[in-house]
Amino acid sequence: MSGSDRENRPDENERPRRGDAAEATGHAGELERLAGRAWIALEAADDAINASAHYLDPAQAAEQRRRLSEDRASMIGGLHHLADDLHTDTPLLHWLDIPAPTRRLLGLPTTVQACVFDLDSVLTTSSDVHLSAWAETLDGFLLERAVRRREVFIPFDRSTDYVTYLAGRPRVEGVRLFLASRGLTIPEGRADDAPTAETVHGLSNRKAQSVQRHVRREGVAAYIGSRCYLEAAGLVGIGRAVVSASLNADDMLERAGLAGLIDARIDAHAIAVAGMRSKPAPDTLLAACERLGVRPGDAAAFDTTPAGIEAAHAAGMALVVGLRREGASESSQLAGADMVVRDLAELLDHGGSALR
Repeated sequence: MSGSDRENRPDENERPRRGDAAEATGHAGELERLAGRAWIALEAADDAINASAHYLDPAQAAEQRRRLSEDRASMIGGLHHLADDLHTDTPLLHWLDIPAPTRRLLGLPTTVQACVFDLDSVLTTSSDVHLSAWAETLDGFLLERAVRRREVFIPFDRSTDYVTYLAGRPRVEGVRLFLASRGLTIPEGRADDAPTAETVHGLSNRKAQSVQRHVRREGVAAYIGSRCYLEAAGLVGIGRAVVSASLNADDMLERAGLAGLIDARIDAHAIAVAGMRSKPAPDTLLAACERLGVRPGDAAAFDTTPAGIEAAHAAGMALVVGLRREGASESSQLAGADMVVRDLAELLDHGGSALR
């Protein structure tokens, strides 16, 4: 786990903790890492005993398993004591208490071989950055226009405009949809327009510039439950892909310390090159499944928007999980999801019981 990851862990309300909480955050990160390594070591030892059992007499095999069981109990006990001493915890530690982790412990059907995650608000707090950047960009444009035309200024609505017109879409497409919602028309412009240009591409570039400012100022963090879920998925052989319409997806993953936990990515560049349609079309999810080498019917999708939920169903995903983060409106239209949670750690806690 990187230093930036240790400095940017959400608190008990699943928001990032910084400043005075850095030491506690670091302890939690180290505990996660130790629990994950212990899991890998114990599973490797168990596999080795099973592989050699054919060449051992029953008494020897039984003795090997007894010793491994003692080692397991000792290791897990030590980690629990460490967690108590450091006043921290991680779902991965509780997974270690279960001798045989399976896909069901991820809250997934046993047939699922891969997970496809939207980036913003599912894995990282990057949606906060995008929302702030859009508000700064569009409010500035709308205010300048209203003053110049002596019209009433109607600001960007953070609670509805972002989810309805902008979330999960390429910037230029989002600008077009938002302007259309206000009955506004401006020149299309060119991709290299200056951020000050009052064109569709100019506003898009102004938003990109704003994102960089907000990232430098506010940072991007991984949700701790999401990090644990990615770790756990990797430990049981589940493929992990990220879908994002942002050109900054790689940077966001790196800053959040999640880049090494992702097996495939579909970002704005891939979308543009292949001419993929935005959600609610299923194109990006289908492309993610293809990169992971699985059928959509053998994959689960995770999203926070109605368009993402619709896209997952259109793609034929085996399970569609909606995330409604703490503080999000209960009216968020996630009713089409197979299940709705506030954090991916809830799926670990379910132990798959929700699917039985």
